[in-house]
Amino acid sequence: MKRATWYFDFVSPFAYLHNLSLVEFEEQLLIYRKPLLFAGLLKHWGTKGPAELLSKRIFTYRHIQWYANRLDIPFQFPERHPFNPIPLLRLCIVKGCSKDAVDSIFRCVWEEGLVGDDPDNWHTFCDAVGLNASEANELISTPEVKAELKSNGENAIEQGIFGVPTLVVDGNLFWGNDSMGFVRDYLANPKLFENPTMKRLETLPD
Repeated sequence: MKRATWYFDFVSPFAYLHNLSLVEFEEQLLIYRKPLLFAGLLKHWGTKGPAELLSKRIFTYRHIQWYANRLDIPFQFPERHPFNPIPLLRLCIVKGCSKDAVDSIFRCVWEEGLVGDDPDNWHTFCDAVGLNASEANELISTPEVKAELKSNGENAIEQGIFGVPTLVVDGNLFWGNDSMGFVRDYLANPKLFENPTMKRLETLPD
C-alpha cells in the first residue's frame, strides 16, 4: 500500500472537512497524520491567513458554512476564531496522532463549536481522547511532545508545504479540501505529472 502524509491544524475548518474525506482513500493509502502549527507556515513563507484580511475572512467563513450545509455535514463555527491550537496539536501527539484522536478533536471544534484554547473546554477535549485533564496537562508539556510538533512544522516546510490541509503522496503536494479529485486522478494515473503539458508548468518564468 502506498504511503502518504497528511499535514493539518485543528484551527482550519477546511482541514476538518478534508479529514472526513480521507476515508475514501483508506484502501489505497496508508496515511500518517501530522499536526502542525499553521501560523508557523504563514510566518515562514511571509503570507497572511484568511482571517487576517477582512474581506477574505468573511468570504472564507461563508464558503465553509455553505459547503458544509450543502453536503449536510455537521458544522458549527466556534464563538471565537482563530484561536491558539497548540494545546490541541500537542494533545493529538500525546495520543499518537491516531485517526480516532484526530477525529475526536476535530468533532469538538467543528461539530460542537468549542473554542480550542478556552480553558473551560479543556476537560471536554481531554475526555474526547480518553485522558483526564491533569494528566493531559503534564503530557503535553513534555519536551518530546513539543519537539515533535516543531519537527512536523520543519519537515513540512522542507517539503514546500505552504498551507493546511495538505496531503503528500510520492512527494507531490495536494493542498486544500477541493483537491480531492486531483488526488483521485493521480492515484489512478501516477504518471499524471509526467506529460509535456504538466512538465511545462514546472519551468514557466516568474
